[in-house]
Amino acid sequence: MFDIRINAVTKDYGENRGVFDLNIDIKKGEIFGIVGTNGSGKTTTIRQIMGFIKPSSGVITIRGMDAYKDATKTKAYTGYVPGEIAFPDLSTGFSFIKSQAEFLKLHDLGFTDELVKVMQIDLSANPRKMSKGMKQKTAVIAALMNDADILILDEPTTGLDPLMRKHFVEILEKEKAKGKTIFISSNIFQELEELCDRVALIKDGRIIDIALMSEIKNPKKREYKIEFLEKEDFKSFMELPYEYIRIKEEQYQVIFKINVEETAKLIKDLSKYKVKFISENKYNLEKFFKEKFEKLKEEGAGL
Repeated sequence: MFDIRINAVTKDYGENRGVFDLNIDIKKGEIFGIVGTNGSGKTTTIRQIMGFIKPSSGVITIRGMDAYKDATKTKAYTGYVPGEIAFPDLSTGFSFIKSQAEFLKLHDLGFTDELVKVMQIDLSANPRKMSKGMKQKTAVIAALMNDADILILDEPTTGLDPLMRKHFVEILEKEKAKGKTIFISSNIFQELEELCDRVALIKDGRIIDIALMSEIKNPKKREYKIEFLEKEDFKSFMELPYEYIRIKEEQYQVIFKINVEETAKLIKDLSKYKVKFISENKYNLEKFFKEKFEKLKEEGAGL
C-alpha cells in the first residue's frame, strides 16, 4: 500500500525553475528522504504534497485522495513542519500549542507534554521572539502532537544543535516503529542515512537517482586501505589482481576495492605479509550520489 504517490508531477515556474516529471511512490510505514542544494526543488515538492500549490501537470495522491483537491481531508491525518516558520501573534509558546490542540480537537495532551520534555523547550516565551532553534522545536511539537499517520518534514532540524538533532532522530525512529509514513527533506547526509529507507537526490528540479539505504549500508563492494611495514611486501601485494584505486608507494600504502565474496581470499593473501594497519573506508550516501554525478558527467549529461 502506498501512502503518497507522486505521478509525473511538474511545477514549472519558467526559466528552468520548479520541479519536472517527478515520480515517487512512498509505502506505508516508510521513511523517505529527499536531499539537494537550496533551490533544487525540495520545498516545492513538499508544498505540493501538502496541497498548498497545484502542479502544472501530473498528480499527487495521499491514500488515494488528490493532495490538492482534497487537501482539507488529507491534512486531518498529516503532520507538517514547514521550511519557513511563521507563528501567529500569541503571547507564549503555551498559547500556540493550546490553540493547535483546540484546532486539532485534542483533549489528551500527554504525548505533547512528552515531546516538550524531550525537546527541552521553554514555552513561556513569545513564539515570534524565540531563537531559530526554539522556533524549530515548537514547530516540531506542533507537527507531531496529534500523532498523525503521515509526517511531512521540510528540513526539520535546521537550527537544532547536534544533541537535539540526536533526540529528534530518536523521536522519528519511534514514530516509524508505530507505522508512521515520513517524508523528510534535509541537506545533512548523515541524518538521512540514520533515518531513511530510501533517499532521492534532486537537482534543478529533477530526480537524479533514488538510493536504497539497505544497499548503501551493505554494499556488494568494500573499499579498504592497507599500509605495509616493508617495501617488499607492498610490491608483492600489488601484483595480486585487486581493483586498485589509489597507491602511495613512498608510504607502502594502497586503497582498493573487493567484492564481499573475496573477503576470505583477502585475509588469506594478507597472512603472508607484515601489515602495519588495515581499515575499511565505509561507503555512505554522499559517496553514492557523488559517484552518480561523476557517471552522469562522463556520459555528457551536463551536470
